[in-house]
Amino acid sequence: MLVIDIHGHQTLVPQEHLDFRAAQKARLKDPSLPRPALPVYSDESLREIIENNQLKLLKERGADMTIFSPRASAMEPHIGDRETVNDWSVACNNMIKRVVDLFPDYFIGGCMLPQRIENGKPAPLDDAIAELERCVNELGFVSCNLNPDPSGGHFSAPPLTDKYWFPLYEKLVELDVPAMIHVSGSCNDCLHATGSYYMAADTNAFMNLMTGDLFKDFPDLRFIIPHGGGAVPYHWGRYRGLADMLKIPPLNEHVMKNVYFDTCVYHQPGINLLFEVIDKKNILFASEMIGAVRGIDPQTGEYFDDTKLYVENLGLSSEDREQIFEGNARRVYPRLDAQLKAKGL
Repeated sequence: MLVIDIHGHQTLVPQEHLDFRAAQKARLKDPSLPRPALPVYSDESLREIIENNQLKLLKERGADMTIFSPRASAMEPHIGDRETVNDWSVACNNMIKRVVDLFPDYFIGGCMLPQRIENGKPAPLDDAIAELERCVNELGFVSCNLNPDPSGGHFSAPPLTDKYWFPLYEKLVELDVPAMIHVSGSCNDCLHATGSYYMAADTNAFMNLMTGDLFKDFPDLRFIIPHGGGAVPYHWGRYRGLADMLKIPPLNEHVMKNVYFDTCVYHQPGINLLFEVIDKKNILFASEMIGAVRGIDPQTGEYFDDTKLYVENLGLSSEDREQIFEGNARRVYPRLDAQLKAKGL
């Protein structure tokens, strides 16, 4: 059995990458500055960062592979013009490709998309679609992060069921690639990025999907709502009750054939509840290690984000363990499955 972590971000990067971003932001303030060239850094610097952080913990915790994407809080679609946003996406996705090439047995790519705000509204998705195609067809990536709120905390985008999103959904279905619904940094002082904004966006995404009929138009579209599904499992009775009141079909038919939650829940009672409420076929193992919560839990002496421990403590059957740690990921991410099979796995 493989242990596949479907939610990883490159949260630590070479200094040259940070310098490139700083130069981009400086140019936004002073347009007379030259357009920054894409960052250049050595394989050695990248290797050192990964080996001493994500790869080290991955091995120590007993996982085999991570779907790796750019740092979510740094996607920042609300910052910059079209050129800035596109260049930043290319730089970040190219870095993920470098990591995958250096450590092909441990990492596989997921991309960010160059979404942006234009005149106070989300811009057309043409550039996002083009970058998705590049990352999947040329770089071999198996997933993408879809930001439902490129405004950075002001929720100016239409619901995920709106036709604004349909061109991107059509491409996701064509490429047979799932999307993780993942916001970025918050520019709204009322919303702490990882403590409230992420949870609010996850919960809101589910409600969008529940109150629409998106999967009638896109029956093969697949979404992962991370961080354990936000508030949804904890308030599952509320959503079932609302579905009944609003004359929505049962959620297991209406939404949960296409929507999955991950295990980025950082305490045992939360994981227990997730598995008690949500069908195991809809749960994907993930940790988002070295992400939002990086410390050691003083109550347990273990890292908060060592989610494999929580899953192991459930006492699942061997069949259920295989489903959570490997089987569901291979089913939801068919391009991942194909690459593993090509390696004889």
